[in-house]
Amino acid sequence: MQVSQPSLSLLRQHLDVIVAKWHTLIKVAGDPYRPELYYMRGPGPKWHAKHNRQTGAL
Repeated sequence: MQVSQPSLSLLRQHLDVIVAKWHTLIKVAGDPYRPELYYMRGPGPKWHAKHNRQTGAL
């Protein structure tokens, strides 16, 4: 039984799509960046020191 060439190329295209999506999934799942760890919660002590000094001069 001989397999025709177009069906092999079609299978290859489908496998390429699956492999590409698998690589994307692995890359996204392995990304160590977590933005919630770097979320700023408000001005820090330097900002308060600078702005408290300016408002006290009025």
